[in-house]
Parts: sequence; structure tokens; C-alpha cells
Amino acid sequence: MRDSPICLDGMEAVDEGRRALPTWEAMRSDELQEARKVRETRTRLSASARPLGLAVKNFLSFMRQMAGHPAAVVGGVVILLYVAAAIFAPWVAPCAPDEVSLTRRLVPPTWTGAFPLGTDQLGRDILSRIIYGARVSILVGVLTIAISVTVGVSLGVVAGYFRGPFDRLVSRFTDLLLAFPYLIFVIGAMAVLGPGFWNLIWALSFKGWVEFYRLARAEVMSEKTREYVEAARALGRSHAAIICSEILPNIMHSILVLGTLRMGNMIVLESSLSFLGLGIPPRIPAWGSMVNDGRRYMLTAWWVATLPGLALVVLVLAINLVGEALRDVLDPRLKET
Repeated sequence: MRDSPICLDGMEAVDEGRRALPTWEAMRSDELQEARKVRETRTRLSASARPLGLAVKNFLSFMRQMAGHPAAVVGGVVILLYVAAAIFAPWVAPCAPDEVSLTRRLVPPTWTGAFPLGTDQLGRDILSRIIYGARVSILVGVLTIAISVTVGVSLGVVAGYFRGPFDRLVSRFTDLLLAFPYLIFVIGAMAVLGPGFWNLIWALSFKGWVEFYRLARAEVMSEKTREYVEAARALGRSHAAIICSEILPNIMHSILVLGTLRMGNMIVLESSLSFLGLGIPPRIPAWGSMVNDGRRYMLTAWWVATLPGLALVVLVLAINLVGEALRDVLDPRLKET
């Protein structure tokens, strides 16, 4: 029976089915691998989209909290108006800031005339000079704070985390700088460097980083003993990873608040130095130099010095209002109380 044609045909069919089985299993394995790859791709995409969605959610929550401070909203609108005027000054300003005309000198302010805020002793349009002066004040404030934050926070984080001789050396140097009043120190620095935009930036930044150094150092010394830092250290993470991923995100709110509040101080210092003739060169419109030019005409043409000073006061007040609101929103200690 085994040698019969029917049995031989059946056995050959079974052998062919067995030989075809690995091919089917291979096709099944390829499909499983393809499905696994698709699943891994979807997992990676969802993981990458999760931080973005969390960031958007946190930003919206932050904006809602800031909207709960009406003074901060008004201050933010004022700052945006100043920034927009500074950026689009060539298109917004009615005249060139250095356009001189002695036939129209000391024209009083009038809303119906060609010079809404009047002219100065050389016939230059005060509104145009105020708009162009906003460029100088905003740039000085932003650049000085950016340099001070970068230098101060970098040194403060290293000194506070590692301590040792580096911490003692930098701390004694900051104590030496703090012994000098800020304005007198900057006046001396500008007397050595000479008037100029970048000289003013470096003179203000040379002592401006001290406050950020002391704040970052104190915050890092407090945070490095927390449980989450000890857990990261127990997991074998490097010092750089602990500083950048664990400590810095938890101290940035204090640095942001201090930077916002100190920006107003830097703008006032720049105007003070320009008033004294040690800051921005006279050929560049600056609020401090405009006040200095108009002080001799206070009794006859009050607008020459008053209006640039008023522009300075409004901008600094708006920045301080936003800074106070940032402190209320970002400082967790105030939320607990």
C-alpha cells in the first residue's frame, strides 16, 4: 500500500506543504516586524509631541495668570508699543531725528500742526527724536541684561554647585565691586573708556552681573541639597546634566524676575550717563541727552526736556509693572502664602 501511486502522491503533497510552511512563517514574521516598526514610530512621535503640547499648555496657563494682573497687561501693552515704535522708527517718525531748521526752533506742541510734540532749540522734531531714542534705551537695557545674566548666572551656578577656591575667589571679587556705588563706578568706567554705545554696554555690564551671580549662587546652594538632585546623583548623572536639567529650570523664575526689574534700572543709568555727557554720543538721539539739551529752556520751552523725561518714566514704570507681576506669578513661595 505504501508503494501505491495514491500513497506516494499524498506523501509528496505533505512534503510540499511542509516546504511551503517556512515561506508562510517568513511572511508572517515580516508583517509582525513591519507592525512593530509602525508602533515604535507612533510611540516616538507621540513622545516628541508630548513636551510640545505640555509647553503650549504651560504657556497658556502663564498668560492666563498674567492676564489676572491688569497693571501688568497695561505695562505689557506699553512695552509692545515702545518696541514697535523703535523697530519701525523710519516709517513711524514724521521727520528725520537730525533734521535741523532754525526757522522753526522751539515750536510749542500742537496736535493740529506738523510737530505734535514741538521742536527743540535747533528746530528738530521732538517726537521723531523720542521715537529714535527708544531704540537706544531698549537696546541698552536688553543687551546689558543679557550679558549680565549670562556671566552672572554661569559663574554663580559653578560657584554654588562646586564651592571651593573658585567660589571664594569670585565671591571676594563681587564684594569688592559692591563696595562702589553703581553710578559712580560706571561714571569712572566711562571716563576711562570714553563715550560710545558699546563702551556704555560694557561699563554697565561690568558690575551688572554681580546681582545675578549672588542670586544664582544662593539658589543653587539651596537646590543642590533637594531630594530630586540627590536622586539624579544616585542615578549616576553627570554634574553638567544635573545643573542643566535639574537645577537651572528650578531657579530660572527668580533670574527672570530680577532681570526684568533690573532692565528698568539699566535704562535709567543709560539716561543718567547721557545726561552727563558720558553715555551715548550727541549725534545719536538719546533721552538723557535730550533732557540735558532742554534744561536751559525749562522756563521758556518746558516741552524740550519734559517730554523725553516723561517717555523715560512711562517705559521704566511699564517694565517694573510687568516685573512685579512676573514675581507674583512665578515665585512659588508667594503662591503658598
